[in-house]
Amino acid sequence: MNKNLISISIMFFGFCIILSSWVYSNALQNIANNQRIETAEKPKQEEYRFELIVVNENNVILYDKHSGDSWRKFIDSGAGPTEWEKQALPF
Repeated sequence: MNKNLISISIMFFGFCIILSSWVYSNALQNIANNQRIETAEKPKQEEYRFELIVVNENNVILYDKHSGDSWRKFIDSGAGPTEWEKQALPF
């Protein structure tokens, strides 16, 4: 009788180990799937963050849709590049 109880308790212990391993692996798989979904969504949000607005042939505005900031650059037709300066939108 004592050998039967030891055998049953060893089988029960093995079953508990298998069950806990299965639950743990499913939890890890769900965490990995959620991280893949989050990283797949981030580039889509950041993809259209900036907008380039060409006012005329000499003025260009770079607009940040998330922060509302804009940068203007005046490009003289006969000169080289100039620096960007941050300012409010004219419209």
